[in-house]
Amino acid sequence: MIRDLTRMKLGHFLLVRRSSASATICSALLMLSVVMFAAGPLPVSAAAPDTVLEWIGIMNTTVLAGGTNPLVTSRVVALVSASVFDAVNGIDPRFQPLHVRPAAPRGASQRAAAIQAAYAILVHLYPAPAQVATLTAQRDASIAALASFERAQSIAAGVTWGQTVADAIWAWRLTDGIAPAPPPFLGVQSIVGTPAAIGAWRPTPQGLPNQLPGVSGAGPQFATMTPWVLRRPSQFRLPPPPALDSPEYAGDLDELFKMGVYAGSGRTQDQSDLALFWAGNTPLYWNRIAAQLSVERGLSFHENAHLFALLNVTMADAAIACWDGKYRYVFWRPITAIRDGFTPADSDPAWIPWLDFFPGGTPAHPEYPSGHSTVSGSAAFILAARFGENSAFNLTSETAPGKTRSFANFSDAVGEIANARVFGGIHFRTSCVRANLLGRSVADYVSRHALRAIGDDNEN
Repeated sequence: MIRDLTRMKLGHFLLVRRSSASATICSALLMLSVVMFAAGPLPVSAAAPDTVLEWIGIMNTTVLAGGTNPLVTSRVVALVSASVFDAVNGIDPRFQPLHVRPAAPRGASQRAAAIQAAYAILVHLYPAPAQVATLTAQRDASIAALASFERAQSIAAGVTWGQTVADAIWAWRLTDGIAPAPPPFLGVQSIVGTPAAIGAWRPTPQGLPNQLPGVSGAGPQFATMTPWVLRRPSQFRLPPPPALDSPEYAGDLDELFKMGVYAGSGRTQDQSDLALFWAGNTPLYWNRIAAQLSVERGLSFHENAHLFALLNVTMADAAIACWDGKYRYVFWRPITAIRDGFTPADSDPAWIPWLDFFPGGTPAHPEYPSGHSTVSGSAAFILAARFGENSAFNLTSETAPGKTRSFANFSDAVGEIANARVFGGIHFRTSCVRANLLGRSVADYVSRHALRAIGDDNEN
């Protein structure tokens, strides 16, 4: 149809050219607009797929299938979303880029660029042949779906640009400190039994049924990783955890001893259930919440590219800030505090936390501050700023199949997460409360210093 239209306009141009000079100029401008239209993407209808939401869903599925832990997932989702954002924004710049300056080929498809950018990052992260085959089939299907809406030339240019952006983001973050892995971190394992070990982390037993010996601390390199937007990991470092002889710590320990124990606790059935529900992959919960609200509110393709980049980069920096505190203070886990105690008289060697329901048991890293609460606090801040604090949503969990929990606002969800960690027997209450504040501080900073609309230089 475009080819026929071009012939028609060209014939009109030649006819009018014989009439007068002024008419020739007008016709030439008209012809130029037709040529530009023919070289660019076709108009995208309301039925065009939102490839940002599509590939956020594929990312979610890929991460779960790959068994990626929540800490590493914070980096995965940021890599994918940052690449998608800079690819889309590089074709139609509306925001300040995160890393890659706009330099896309003329007429490149933004949707194709988003697909290729997400795909290129995911195959770097999940390189097993079966994983690559699945992702490639999904990529090919996504690209094929664009053929009804966009020209082949535009799609090809978008794919090329999306790959360019993903390559740049990948190369940039290869130097963030994720590798090489540091030596195993065992905390005070070598001095257990001495006064110096009291209050400090050491590997904790794994969960039921076998309670295998604990493993080394997870992700110590995240404590010094280069942030995405923050100036340094310690920028919002929290004060130390409560002193072991303080009333605050005594209250936390008493609550956890009674409410976090595996059997004979003071929990209701719902409190036991919510602890299991929230024991999944933290960044993915918030990506699912964002996707649900995006669909309900009718966010555009461009708005989604920006939203998910801001959300996921914020959560990645929140995780880095949290790990800075964990490996700075190296605070002991409740299972250690209760089983070992200050003295043998204070100990309960048989105490088992409720989250030993899962074989992994207590997460293998220092207690303070809570990672789940830090990352969730940052995500809630970003989503509340975009959708409003009192946004209702429903949520599912990979650790509680078939269960759905409903929330009237973001504060309710963050509060329930704190309860979940306490009732699960793996975190002290103060750790969760302070972690939420840490996450919010990170989110406030990131949202004021990155991915801002072009021309918006206000950082107050």
